[in-house]
Amino acid sequence: MAVRHDAPHAGISRRLTVVLALAAGATVANLYYGQPLLDEIGQTFHRTSGLGLVTTATQAGFAIGLVLVVPLGDLVDRRRLIPSVIAASSLLLAAVAAAPTFPLVLVALLLVGLAGVVAQLVVPMAATIAADHERGRVVGAVMSGLLAGIFLARVVSGLVASVAGWRTVFWCAAGFMLVLAVALARSLPHVPAAPRQSYGELMRSTLQIARQEPFVVRRGVYGALGFAAFSAFWASAALVLAGPRYGFGEAVIGLFSLLGVAGMAMAYVAGRLADRGHAHGGRLVMFLAMVASWGLLALGETHLAAFIAGLALLDLAVQGSHIFNQGDVYTVRPDARSRVTSVYMTMYFIGGAIGSALSAVMWDAGGWTAVCALGAGAGLLALLLWVAEARRAPSPTAA
Repeated sequence: MAVRHDAPHAGISRRLTVVLALAAGATVANLYYGQPLLDEIGQTFHRTSGLGLVTTATQAGFAIGLVLVVPLGDLVDRRRLIPSVIAASSLLLAAVAAAPTFPLVLVALLLVGLAGVVAQLVVPMAATIAADHERGRVVGAVMSGLLAGIFLARVVSGLVASVAGWRTVFWCAAGFMLVLAVALARSLPHVPAAPRQSYGELMRSTLQIARQEPFVVRRGVYGALGFAAFSAFWASAALVLAGPRYGFGEAVIGLFSLLGVAGMAMAYVAGRLADRGHAHGGRLVMFLAMVASWGLLALGETHLAAFIAGLALLDLAVQGSHIFNQGDVYTVRPDARSRVTSVYMTMYFIGGAIGSALSAVMWDAGGWTAVCALGAGAGLLALLLWVAEARRAPSPTAA
């Protein structure tokens, strides 16, 4: 049995933790397969413009899913919902692979992005099954799987496409999703949903959580600032690495995403620290590291070692603080964790979108130095807000 039923919330088995981590990573990877394939997709459809819409379509679908799909985790039995959405992902990925025109590729990718929010159903499910004393570790482990999916997706996609073409990437992903859906349908435990209510009532209650739970909103602000800094980096980093100082090609630039292993490892460590009651001080360390990372990245414009160290530190800090935030918000409204996730992750995603947009503006205004000032400013603002909150409430529990 995956879950021990001898007592309520007795805990979660290691096997089920691994399965949920794999599910989170594999499903979120669907959002990133297309990013290294833009040129090849353009050649297939004889296009040189509008290829950025490939990424935009999945991001837009994901944003819609955060608002409209994730709250369903509190209304529908996740044992049925999660495999069903993953099975739908399989069909949608197959539609991308078989699409005869570029507009149909975009429509299918929009829906793939919407279904990709299943990862945000898996995380609150893991938090619900886990016992109180292990929740941080379990959430950290599942998030490590999710992060592994993000940075491995680009690498695997590029390798497969170089051998068998971009359509094969999506055919393979479709097949894997089908296998995963069957495996999860057979292994996920039953987790009682909230009392029955209509979908409209569910959406209204999600908005009520945003209004009535300032603690969740504050953690959402911290997450948004961290992801804004992270997105600001990736929106402009390629311009530095491909510039006259380094002159790296796309393949080499893509390998820099492998430095995300620092964030993946930190997600697990942060979860263990949260279980031991160290989230309060740990978050302070993460915000300080976030600010410091941008000092290294500023030097990285001319020193590659500083650039690599700064990126690893930034990834570590952003993912570590994200795990602390999630550990905190999952203590609020245990019967509504999917809706809490919807509120938190929507704010998180909005922060990333703003960071990407401002990065482009700052690059045009002052180059890499201006982008570094933007990222450091986001980290510093998060640090100041946290210090102000800590003075009012000595610990997250008290808050």
